[in-house]
Amino acid sequence: MRILLPLLLLSSSAVQAQAVAALQPMAFLAGHCWKGEFPGGRQTDEHCFQWLYGGKMLRDVHTVRSPGKPDYVGETTYYHDAAANQVAFLYVENSGGYSRGTMLPADGGLDFPATQYVGAGGKVLTYRVRWTPSGDAYEAHSEIQSGERWLPQFKLLLKKQ
Repeated sequence: MRILLPLLLLSSSAVQAQAVAALQPMAFLAGHCWKGEFPGGRQTDEHCFQWLYGGKMLRDVHTVRSPGKPDYVGETTYYHDAAANQVAFLYVENSGGYSRGTMLPADGGLDFPATQYVGAGGKVLTYRVRWTPSGDAYEAHSEIQSGERWLPQFKLLLKKQ
């Protein structure tokens, strides 16, 4: 028992590791799943967040479910890019698309400035997103670029599960 106690204390302190300072604005997400319904209620979007490597990175496993269709699954890893001194991310998804971008803490939320999503076929989509937390939920507001204009893509309220 004396041998196990230090091991248990060590493992619990690793779980409670403090996130790097740059990721602190995202700390409210960690350890929880968040789920929302798209308008019409026939499609859901769920994001599950967990710390990686003692708080040095944050993982978001993302699943969109639609009746009668295979799940759309993606994973984002957020990390502190020390060279640029900002939070950066890499997103990959099950159809072969990917995106790289940044997150900036903003007054009342998290901003994901304009970046590009590259689909499996090479089609490029420029998008930007803002997450606004509110109690046990956050609103995700996504826009896509069409020429010189920004058009709404979706607005979704994701609730803590």
